[in-house]
Amino acid sequence: MTIHWCGTGLSAIPGLRALIEEGLDVKVWNRTASKAQEAVGDLTDNIAAYDIDVLGNELSAGDIVVSMLPGDHHVPLAKCAIANRAHFVSSSYIAPEMRDLDQAAKDAGVCLVNEIGLDPGIDHLMAHKLVELYRASDAFDPTNELGFISYCGGIPKVPNPFRYKFSWSPLGVLKALRSPSKSIKNGAEFSVDRPWDAISSYEAPLPTPETFEVYPNRDSLPFMAQYHFDPEWNVREFVRGTLRLNGWADAWADVFSEIETLSGEAGDARLKEMSDQFWAENAYGENDPDRVVLCVSLRAEQNGKTVWHQTYAMDAWGTEASTAMARLVSKPVSFGLKAVLANQIPTGVSAAPDDPQVVDAWLSEIAALAQHLEIVDHTA
Repeated sequence: MTIHWCGTGLSAIPGLRALIEEGLDVKVWNRTASKAQEAVGDLTDNIAAYDIDVLGNELSAGDIVVSMLPGDHHVPLAKCAIANRAHFVSSSYIAPEMRDLDQAAKDAGVCLVNEIGLDPGIDHLMAHKLVELYRASDAFDPTNELGFISYCGGIPKVPNPFRYKFSWSPLGVLKALRSPSKSIKNGAEFSVDRPWDAISSYEAPLPTPETFEVYPNRDSLPFMAQYHFDPEWNVREFVRGTLRLNGWADAWADVFSEIETLSGEAGDARLKEMSDQFWAENAYGENDPDRVVLCVSLRAEQNGKTVWHQTYAMDAWGTEASTAMARLVSKPVSFGLKAVLANQIPTGVSAAPDDPQVVDAWLSEIAALAQHLEIVDHTA
């Protein structure tokens, strides 16, 4: 069994190096082989320039393909894996085209595991655990009013005037600002065309409580079923969103105003210009530690009184060994492929596991990756 790890970008390295150091059979593929050599050449010489046709010819049944490449590579790689009865692992969101491969993967007896990075990934594990704890509690009552939030952000540990720094091309961040979102607010669907129309304040229950700016992203609604919310539950709030440093909205106000005016090819060209400028002015330097804050919270109320409320609060930052983002994205990916090898993941398309034993085991390992991780019981 060979692990074919595709992509050695900044968020891929700690998990990849851990697998090689453990002695697993890993072949590293990267679009530029010399960059892979820089990243892991001290550990292995089993490195090749990424070519999906060449990789496909090398796949054997039971192998695992890991895609840490840009999102448009995931589905072709997953199809290649299915054709060769190999498994597939990625940290990215499940695209509709990936979901469509579910039956083909089951027919081939292989797993296509996605959403096992940081966000999505660790946040899913925390949500599954909170729902499990709530269901098992004395406060559980199907008539309770529920509020669920999940906020995650990669932010500079040392704030800069722009209130944000980039560890890869800013273009993805800028494009995401043009994306609509859906969540639940005050018991009704809440749709927002632009994030800056829904920025609010959130106090994270860290050892020293800290306030951040937050906003909903993507479509949160399908995750209620993924997190095993009963359709009959009275959900007043459900949002998965992004967390930013206080002052971010003011620092980016001109960016928001300009993005609002952009469209078509000329708009895309201007976005690229802005991306290049931001990269030049606000990229992480060699000695700039990054920081990741993730808070996932479930609250239950009865007659206006909080009867159960717990929050996973995680705070992590970069060290000389790795950035926080790299650790928290790539290590869970390595957990995922090991879970495939241990037959802990069902065949077909799936996201981060919801099996309580697997969730507990992964969260225990994740605790060692962050400088702070705890469940805060607000009703204790």
